Amino acid sequence: MKIKLKGMSRKELEKLQKDIVVALKRLKKDDLKAARQAAEKAAAAHGFSLSEIAGTIPAKRGPKPGAKKAKVAGKPKYRNPDDASQTWTGKGRQPTWFKAATEAGMNPESLAI
Repeated sequence: MKIKLKGMSRKELEKLQKDIVVALKRLKKDDLKAARQAAEKAAAAHGFSLSEIAGTIPAKRGPKPGAKKAKVAGKPKYRNPDDASQTWTGKGRQPTWFKAATEAGMNPESLAI
């Protein structure tokens, strides 16, 4: 079946496009039904139901393709001697308390945890 698209109007092409989408969905549904029936038949040949087989296979889990990994906070390497709740990993910008302590003459190793 050959359709001449060149002579069709925009509305006709859009209708054809919608009809194609509907036809593809219907075919996918029919193919899924046929595949399910074939799987049930194969399972029955071995003495199982499809639900028994599907229940024994663990669901595939893992990150979705293209998903970003969660950032993990680094372990603190330095601690403010005046306020123990303030820490720094040693990466990124130096906190003001670290700068102030080193400028005051403290050795960075003395601030290490």
